[in-house]
Amino acid sequence: MGMFTSFDIAATGLTAQRLRMDLISDNIANSMTTRTPEGGPFARKLAIFAPVNHRPKYKSHFVPEKIDHGDGKGVRVVKIEKDKSPFRLVFDPNHPDAIKIGPEKGYVQMPNVNMVSEMTDLISASRSYEANAMIINNAKSMYNKALEIGRNIG
Repeated sequence: MGMFTSFDIAATGLTAQRLRMDLISDNIANSMTTRTPEGGPFARKLAIFAPVNHRPKYKSHFVPEKIDHGDGKGVRVVKIEKDKSPFRLVFDPNHPDAIKIGPEKGYVQMPNVNMVSEMTDLISASRSYEANAMIINNAKSMYNKALEIGRNIG
């Protein structure tokens, strides 16, 4: 493990959680959007994460060959997916997007955004972001202490 690997791993977490918070804010902002350019109501968006599985480009000669760094070099967003859960139906026959015919006449298809779920996800993403920022600060503090020890010895 390199000296700055912890920074790299935490940075991937910061980037992924920031994108997740952006998607959540987009979901909240469009929670009442009944008409999109694609047609139909707004569909909730979700970030799909996957581990980063790259090997280091350079391996120090001081690290024994038996040591395998393996997976776990951070996280990345592999895709942004639309939630496939059904849209909510709200009875409002005067709404311009109300269904005109059929058994659902007078109902409006509303986005599948649940504010409680979005706020819970936002808190989770925010805490994950804070944890990654804390990792960077703690690693920085450790490296500074190591430098202080080196100064005191020399």
